[in-house]
Amino acid sequence: MTSENKKSSVAALTLSAVGIVYGDIGTSPLYTLRAIFDPEHGLPLTTPNILGIISLIFWSLTIIVSLKYVTLVLRADNRGEGGIMALMALALNSVTKNSRWHFPLLVIGVLGATMFYGDSVITPAISVLGAIEGLEVAAPGMSHYVVPFTIVVLVALYSVQRHGTAGIGRFFGPIMLVWFFSLAAMGIVNIVESPVILNALNPLYALRFMMDNEFLAFVALGAVVLAVTGAEALYADMGHFGKKPIRMAWFLIAFPALTLNYLGQGGLLIADPAAIDNPFFHQLGSWSVIPLVILSTMAAVIASQATISGTYSMTKQAIALGLLPRMRILHTSESQIGQIYIPAVNWLQLIIVLIAVIGFGSSEALAGAYGIAVTATMMATTVLTFFVTRYRWKLPLVLCIGATGFFLVIDIMLFASTSLKLFHGGWFPLLLGAVLLTGMLTWKRGRELVFENLERHAIPLDAFLQSLFVGPPTRVPGTAIFLRGESDGVPHALLHNLLHNKVLHERVVFLTVRIKEEPWVALPEQVQVVELGHNCFQLNIHYGFKDEPDIPGAMDHCATLGLPFEMMETSFFIARQTVISAPGGGMAPWREHLYVAMSRNARGAADYYQIPTNRVIELGTQVEI
Repeated sequence: MTSENKKSSVAALTLSAVGIVYGDIGTSPLYTLRAIFDPEHGLPLTTPNILGIISLIFWSLTIIVSLKYVTLVLRADNRGEGGIMALMALALNSVTKNSRWHFPLLVIGVLGATMFYGDSVITPAISVLGAIEGLEVAAPGMSHYVVPFTIVVLVALYSVQRHGTAGIGRFFGPIMLVWFFSLAAMGIVNIVESPVILNALNPLYALRFMMDNEFLAFVALGAVVLAVTGAEALYADMGHFGKKPIRMAWFLIAFPALTLNYLGQGGLLIADPAAIDNPFFHQLGSWSVIPLVILSTMAAVIASQATISGTYSMTKQAIALGLLPRMRILHTSESQIGQIYIPAVNWLQLIIVLIAVIGFGSSEALAGAYGIAVTATMMATTVLTFFVTRYRWKLPLVLCIGATGFFLVIDIMLFASTSLKLFHGGWFPLLLGAVLLTGMLTWKRGRELVFENLERHAIPLDAFLQSLFVGPPTRVPGTAIFLRGESDGVPHALLHNLLHNKVLHERVVFLTVRIKEEPWVALPEQVQVVELGHNCFQLNIHYGFKDEPDIPGAMDHCATLGLPFEMMETSFFIARQTVISAPGGGMAPWREHLYVAMSRNARGAADYYQIPTNRVIELGTQVEI
């Protein structure tokens, strides 16, 4: 690739990153200042307070986004992939499974992921509400239409997910570029009107605000954090765009535009304190409100789309890592493997989003719920980053503590501040996170109990084959593939087949799928063939947690290893496990029943691994936990 082509590629990725990565944080100016100066907080709207708040916002963007995420956390990539799941896998790989840190790190990672789910529910609700609330500024009598309009937009957004975003995705970057340009332009206009606001760039104003207001300033921090919502997205989307485009999009476009707009809103409030009812839509006067409502709604939809797609991606990773049962995953693009749609997640998320919109009713009311989800995820990311820097990169302990400890102190302070909103919306993401955490850990523990049960009753495969071929059964033409787990002995499906049909295919393949704690496994490394004798083979297929499981595709590669397959002469034998709860099991009875329910509704292995249904023979077996 020539240098010109590389530059154009980076420019295109940077534009795409502006549209997808920074949609969430880019829509924060819609509601942040309004939430900070909420009358319930009791913070007076004075010039020193305005300067202090804008200074806090600017330095929060600088420290949390620019230094922590863009400079430090983006370095913690898992083979080019980012996000809380990839970081958790990296941290778990940094310590042994027998380490005392292994389970706590798993819980921290899962907890961070569940908070991301909470964030992905609140983002569409608060962003679209914040955009449509501009109607109240244009025509106060339309305030009771805000929630119905928001519901219409969200239902429409979730209804088109099954078609994918390939068609409209190309417009995300240009629209968000216009959005950020508008933010910057509005900010400059108001900065010119009140140049005193530029003093807010001095961190001393933030420190003075904190010292002068003490508890009120601590309360205000819980709303200041709204300015950095979406920081986790730039890390999660690293695998799609790469570090350089994400960094360029932040420093060249998003950061300057956000800084200018927050300064402009601060300048507006100094000049016209009455604009606090909705400072964003008052920036250019009444003539601009309707155009801004339209543009901000488009930006809010794009921000929501990014979090919806992120939820699909994280769910797929959680399934691969054994934290959720298999679900139906549809691909919405033939050219982009990351374009997926998960119906169950889509409709469940829509229901929860609508509950949030109807239950809270305004972006101000949702602000408390939003902050606690964001800061909890930030804390989890910081803790996991410490273990990666210390045990993966082998950096000195003092350096690791210094690099992550500084950010952890800030994260804890912000989380403590947002926790004050526990009874004013903060309970919502915590409740959602608790339900998801319970489900994920129950599913993981239930799978472990199933594997332990199968291992206890397993018949060693090598010994079984030796005894089987002392007096071999009748061999029939064709290839039989038996799926078996990593710790399984002889597959139950093989035992059932021999018991009932008294025959064995002329070629027998035992297939084991292994998911590694890394995002991708190169195709040459995915497939491994071991000859067992008597025309029997062990076929191991290795996938990363972001790989697309495709057994027929992997089988095509087997021809290069001397094991060709003819699909029309191949049968897949799969044992359909029916899990039943038994007294005295390894989990509390309610957890066992929860696992059984999840297991019965899980997607079948044949469907998940894209095995042709007309080549599958399922045989039932019961497993107690």
